[in-house]
Amino acid sequence: LKRRVGCCVEFYLYFCNRAFKWLFMLLDGLNEQQREAAAQTEGAVMIVAGAGSGKTRTLTYRVAHLLQSGVSPYSILLLTFTNKAAKEMKDRIVGLVGESARGILMGTFHSVAARILRVEAEKLGYLRNFVIYDTSDSKALISTIIKDMGFDTKIYNPSYVLDRISSAKSSLVSSQEYIDDPVRQMDDRVAGKPKIGEIYLEYDRRLKKAMAMDFDDLLFNFHKLLSCDLIAADKYRQRFRYIMVDEYQDTNYAQYLIVKNLASRHGNVCVVGDDAQSIYAFRGANIQNILNFKKDYDDVHLFKLEQNYRSSNNIVMAANSVIEKNIDRIEKTVWTSNPEGEKIVFKQLAN
Repeated sequence: LKRRVGCCVEFYLYFCNRAFKWLFMLLDGLNEQQREAAAQTEGAVMIVAGAGSGKTRTLTYRVAHLLQSGVSPYSILLLTFTNKAAKEMKDRIVGLVGESARGILMGTFHSVAARILRVEAEKLGYLRNFVIYDTSDSKALISTIIKDMGFDTKIYNPSYVLDRISSAKSSLVSSQEYIDDPVRQMDDRVAGKPKIGEIYLEYDRRLKKAMAMDFDDLLFNFHKLLSCDLIAADKYRQRFRYIMVDEYQDTNYAQYLIVKNLASRHGNVCVVGDDAQSIYAFRGANIQNILNFKKDYDDVHLFKLEQNYRSSNNIVMAANSVIEKNIDRIEKTVWTSNPEGEKIVFKQLAN
């Protein structure tokens, strides 16, 4: 019996040693900063990644590291900003650790929200086979509503009205809250469009009647599910032990709250982004989400990917000289070992 136990212990130690070595071999393809970021799997992690610094590679290897460490793919949630990026990342992870990686829930905020809402739709008063309206569908419906309500489509341009409604939903402002908000009402009156709130209310009513959601409803209703249904919220908080978000600087208020809600149980949330690359404020992105990450979570592990592999030294130095003028920013110094490259040409044009 002692011999058998001894053999079992010896085999176990041998297996653990091999697995430990394999894990470190997996991360050998990363530079020092990338490797440290990929190996830090517990707690709140922020990876500030300068342009061309290999953030996708780091995120990919981080997921592979989790899987190889024995984490179930079912418990990993990876949120990206394009489905193309999600597919590329998943294919890379499969190439590293095998087909088990396909069990990861990975995609855009909207696609992940849609998948979960298909399961939970009835709790929000929808059928599971609800329709998803794209932008052209939404514009067509708004155009019909404007005409039915007797308003001038030249004053109430459907694209403008949809932008106002989309902005409100991204800020988690319902149609009734919009009407009750004196600031929004004043803005619309000043713009000469005082009836947008009424159009929003009717738009929501017709969407619900058609058992349909627009793109913004996917996030709005996902947040509503997590906030109002404690059983459903606890199920997804329990399931997603590890949450990762790419391009965190481009998240809006709804996305920010969804991540915070889902991460509230395990606290293992990793965000990747760069405050200097935030360009989507016009569609609701809030740069404060990444700037305030260290205030939102306790004991944040901060990693900076500063080596640029993509650009010439002239490009990198010019970018740094512009970025360093920003008042609110996360300090970093991007550098490259690439050649100097051609000088930058500055031209002032009429338009």
